[in-house]
Amino acid sequence: MIDLPPLAIEDSEAESVYRLETGAPEAAREALGITATRLGGGVVLSVRNDPTHFWSKALGFGRTEPVTAELIAEVCAFYRAAGTRRATLALAPSVLPEDWADICAREGLTTSTSWAKLVAPVADVVARADDPARKQVNGIRIAPVEPRDAHRWASRMLGVFGMPEEHLVDVFVAATADPACYPYAGWLGDDLVGTGLLYRMGDIGQLFSGAVAEHARNRGGQTEFIAVRARLAAELGCRWLVAETGAETDGEHNSSLHNLLNLGFEVAYERPNWTWRAAD
Repeated sequence: MIDLPPLAIEDSEAESVYRLETGAPEAAREALGITATRLGGGVVLSVRNDPTHFWSKALGFGRTEPVTAELIAEVCAFYRAAGTRRATLALAPSVLPEDWADICAREGLTTSTSWAKLVAPVADVVARADDPARKQVNGIRIAPVEPRDAHRWASRMLGVFGMPEEHLVDVFVAATADPACYPYAGWLGDDLVGTGLLYRMGDIGQLFSGAVAEHARNRGGQTEFIAVRARLAAELGCRWLVAETGAETDGEHNSSLHNLLNLGFEVAYERPNWTWRAAD
């Protein structure tokens, strides 16, 4: 049974992404147009020159004050002032106000994809990961990222997710030096084939950037990335693990989702993503 409040689940993701983006080197921040602010207890991040439109996002709301029309208007005003063309607003269903449909209509917010927010007690995941009956990983070795491999690691992660390297690679290289961030690489011989991050946020371990190259899949690598980070979270004194991945729709199969479920995660809730677009 999940007894971790949704606001704690949202806070873990919000603070991890905030650290990632605001911790980028100055040259990368300028080139990508990274700006950030805190509003209503949440974080609002703009990456004006991100061609994927993925990294401009606002999330973590409802912790210190309710979500209101005025708050969402402030968020959208921030994006307009930053010159952002498109951004994602992510709010837990539990914090949506009764007039949310009216707010969406007023600000031009539209729904897009939904994410499944998953939670598990660290001890439960470690127990499943260490079960001798669990199928073992085939050939992939997972180890902490060495500084000399940071660029290769970041390049592989962006490549698997279909994102361009320019400037973004520097954001993730910088993250490997963040004391709250624990990066792992998966190796198939001398080939760096997979990536994964753990952010420690108090007693929560936030899983982030799990990716395995296509030619190295079906070897148990992604599940092993979860297991390795769960063991580390236990060593760090975390009680909970939090992750997010795409929610399944009819006819879809998300392997990442099922790998998490198989190691003891539960879906706490599904969170729609709302898209804001600048007026032409």
